[in-house]
Amino acid sequence: MSLLNPLLDLGRTYLAEEDLVHIERAYRFAEEAHRGQMRKSGDPFIIHPVAVTEILMGLKMDLSTLIAALLHDVVEDTDVELEEIQEQFGDAVALIVDGLTKLKRSFKYMSKSEHQAENYRKMFIAMAKDVRVVIIKLADRLHNMRTVQHMSEKKQIEYAEETLEIFAPLSHRLGISKIRWELEDLSLRYKEPQAYYRIASLMKKKRTEREHFLGEIIETLKGRFEKYQIPLEDISGRPKHIYSIYRKMTLQHKPFNEIYDLMAVRVIVESLRDCYAVLGIVHTMWRPMPGRFKDYIAMPKNNLYQSLHTTVHGPRGEPIEIQIRTTEMHKTAEFGIAAHWAYKEGTSVEREQDFNEKLTWFREMMELQNDSNNAQEFVESIKGDWFKDTVFVFTPKSDVIELPAGSVPLDFAYRIHTEIGNKCVGSKVNGKIVPLDYKLRTGDQVQIITSKHSFGPSRDWLKLVKSSHARNKIRSWFKTQRKEESIAKGREMIEAVLKKNHFECSEVLKNDRLLEVSKKFNMNESDDLYAAVGYGGITAHEAYRRLTHGLRDEEAPTIAEAIANLPEIKPKKFYRSGPGVTVVGADNVMIRLSRCCNPVPGEEITGFITRGRGVSVHRLECPNIQTIEPERAIQVIWETDDPNRTYQVDIEISGFDRSGLLNDVLQAVSEQKADCFGVVARVHRKGFAAIHLTVSIKNSKHLRNVVEKIKRVPDVISVQRMFQQG
Repeated sequence: MSLLNPLLDLGRTYLAEEDLVHIERAYRFAEEAHRGQMRKSGDPFIIHPVAVTEILMGLKMDLSTLIAALLHDVVEDTDVELEEIQEQFGDAVALIVDGLTKLKRSFKYMSKSEHQAENYRKMFIAMAKDVRVVIIKLADRLHNMRTVQHMSEKKQIEYAEETLEIFAPLSHRLGISKIRWELEDLSLRYKEPQAYYRIASLMKKKRTEREHFLGEIIETLKGRFEKYQIPLEDISGRPKHIYSIYRKMTLQHKPFNEIYDLMAVRVIVESLRDCYAVLGIVHTMWRPMPGRFKDYIAMPKNNLYQSLHTTVHGPRGEPIEIQIRTTEMHKTAEFGIAAHWAYKEGTSVEREQDFNEKLTWFREMMELQNDSNNAQEFVESIKGDWFKDTVFVFTPKSDVIELPAGSVPLDFAYRIHTEIGNKCVGSKVNGKIVPLDYKLRTGDQVQIITSKHSFGPSRDWLKLVKSSHARNKIRSWFKTQRKEESIAKGREMIEAVLKKNHFECSEVLKNDRLLEVSKKFNMNESDDLYAAVGYGGITAHEAYRRLTHGLRDEEAPTIAEAIANLPEIKPKKFYRSGPGVTVVGADNVMIRLSRCCNPVPGEEITGFITRGRGVSVHRLECPNIQTIEPERAIQVIWETDDPNRTYQVDIEISGFDRSGLLNDVLQAVSEQKADCFGVVARVHRKGFAAIHLTVSIKNSKHLRNVVEKIKRVPDVISVQRMFQQG
């Protein structure tokens, strides 16, 4: 009962008594389900869901969210089934708990590679289905960060990095500053403890002086507002968060004493008119700093944030930031999207419509999710559009459009309407014609010039636009407008590969087989498969491999069989016209490229004077150079690339043994116009194969292309460059 009573007391601040009955029932259900489970701190597990629920009560979340928060770990960590949650607490709670369970399972396997991108995408998909799933997840992460000291140092850093990478930006995008600031400060504390405690110490030293000064400023403002009869809801000093100071010091390369908004005052008034009246009074009292005024009321942020920001030279010349907003704006600034559920009972149709209009970026997100080919592309688009700086520009009718910083008129055109973008032939900014690569600035008024005779987007536009929204619309145009051309081209490309590999096209390209393979690529029709090959969405070889899967298996050897049939090829040196390396400050020196690391043009290299064999050239990352005396080192550089010169490189490929794996790997190398001069393949344990290739490479870019192509071969697990111990 010690945990339940404070929880109910907190709920009474805004919930009805009948709601508290359901809260108590959910608490007892969770307490019983988690009985005997302990956290790493040694505390009973029930402390965690209760703490998460208290955080959400601080946001004044609705009853279904609070019950789901109390139950959010039950399905994953106990024997309770989702059906029981549904039966006991209804569909709404069950749906939220189900979303949270799926998210938790995916995050168990989070890593810093492609899994992170996939889980990031899952977060956004869950958010688009029901934002409350992610709001609970944010509260869950906040409590975990508050108690992360009970984990190992390695886990603390991993949690901090993941929080800064995913959870803090999400809370910012949802406008929930109450959670965002604390997540960022806690993450910095564990990721960069020296920086955190240094800034905290500097703030502490000046706290008394700062508080005294802010007190004087506040009293002066109160007197002036009273004189002009401006009704105040609240006026207070705004605490500056450590992470925000750290970012400004790091990104702007400024010392602590040059951070302008260390001292800030927040003024909350009754009406919109009062906001601008207060701004005028402040600017008559103290001189505003140029470039430091931002009107987020006229131009709200996409996360619903509205406020006036100005920085002025105070009575002693010190810079002071003043934030001015209404009470309603302040609730939104603190709670963001969570404010929609805070007072949902009796929500009017108009309020619901207003909320939906403000969440157009949710719809854009789901549109982007559907258009993206893979998780990494989707995530990079999300980060690029929504987690970075923005500019605010105006339509000819003075509507405000928010775009990623660096956007061009084409980004604006596609944000207005897809057809305006597709028919764009020029643009005007502030009444003057500008090129389509003009970088838009906040305050610009933009007009798009269109023509019905336009032939549509150019592929060069993909290089110009900054927003993923515009980029995906342009790609979509090429997919749909030129689909017939792509279908014909794709069919031709697939048939060419089939003929090259001695298959009868009429036997392979049957409707049932085409439809089956199309579905494996998440396509509905066989023409979609042809079109995807035609416009480069998938390669002809990928389509060929899927289409001939059953047919090739009867003929293609396994790795074990391929080894027996391989001719014995001894790798040989394959340098043309010398090694292509020059010793700085010396002529006529014998030079050889070390076989232990096989450097190629484009890679950083160093030379070592050998006994009787001239200069040996190694890659800087070669482990063997650690054993060579430093006094024998000599500077070497690559000569200008010679297209006729090639270099040997050893590559080790690991994968699952299957029919045709070796053939597919060699085909991938051949497609990148790289010759193979040595092949050693073996099955090193049941079900696994290793292939050692010696290939001829022109430079480091050519090598990357070969490696990336091999990595895309199905059943290949890893591709790595080989080193030989000296």
